[in-house]
Amino acid sequence: MPIHAILKALLISMRLRHALLVALLGLGAGIALLAQRPFKEYPAVEYGNFPIPADSNTKTDWVRARLRYPDIYGYPFKSLPYNGGEFPGRWTMDYPRSDRHLLAGVSRLTRINTRLTEQVVDLEGDDDVFNWPIMYAVEVGYWLLPDDQAKQLGEYLKRGGFLMVDDFHGDREWEQFVYSMNRALPGREIVDIPDNDPILHTIYDVSERFQVPGAQYFDSGMEFEAGRDVYMNGEKDYRAGKTPHWRAIYDDKGRVMVAICHNMDLGDAWEVSDEPRYPEKWASLAYRIAMNYFVYDLTH
Repeated sequence: MPIHAILKALLISMRLRHALLVALLGLGAGIALLAQRPFKEYPAVEYGNFPIPADSNTKTDWVRARLRYPDIYGYPFKSLPYNGGEFPGRWTMDYPRSDRHLLAGVSRLTRINTRLTEQVVDLEGDDDVFNWPIMYAVEVGYWLLPDDQAKQLGEYLKRGGFLMVDDFHGDREWEQFVYSMNRALPGREIVDIPDNDPILHTIYDVSERFQVPGAQYFDSGMEFEAGRDVYMNGEKDYRAGKTPHWRAIYDDKGRVMVAICHNMDLGDAWEVSDEPRYPEKWASLAYRIAMNYFVYDLTH
């Protein structure tokens, strides 16, 4: 199903909550726009020379940021050769196609004043990260935050920032994610998101949550993957990736600071949502979750 058809279907089906969404227009007005870094595109694992929307440096009320983080292979990624150059890093998975498909959905399905290009941000010590209300990090089963970056991430979240993590699978990747997350927010418990949590009901009532598979489904026919847990006792073992987990870290007031999508791949669902081979039900859930999470962050 083409992406525009999916977005149209979602638009028709959404429960419009006008008062709540109109309020979003004012919430971003206080952002310090002049302090923001300009748009910059980085080399990526999967895509090169992807078309850049014309609004890439337009000042808008809201932009979804993508976190550029160090991973287990090194930073700035000089340790692995890649296509004759340096490995771009696991943070670039699905980038930028996934980001731009998603932001087209934000523009159509909400009244959030967003541009159609992502913003790449990092935790390298300056204040730029605090200009962006929401960050997305992919493949966090490979991230490895040094102490200074973990500390800045924790400060960002405690100041009201929101982090969504996605596309990591199995027990080993979970443990790698938790290792850095615990140093960013020491003592904060990771819990399952209950069905009645407001984050699941800001625009859409997400009463049914199921696994959102990645594009590996095209080749494997499998709706789950195991990440780095593939081998156990010399045999392929995918059990650790079979169960999707919708988890979160809350602040002292009960606000979600970190939304965790484990054993699923919403990023791929946005990325390939315009491919007929990818089932519409998976793409639709991925868009609904994203819209709920973004509106939740702006209103809580």
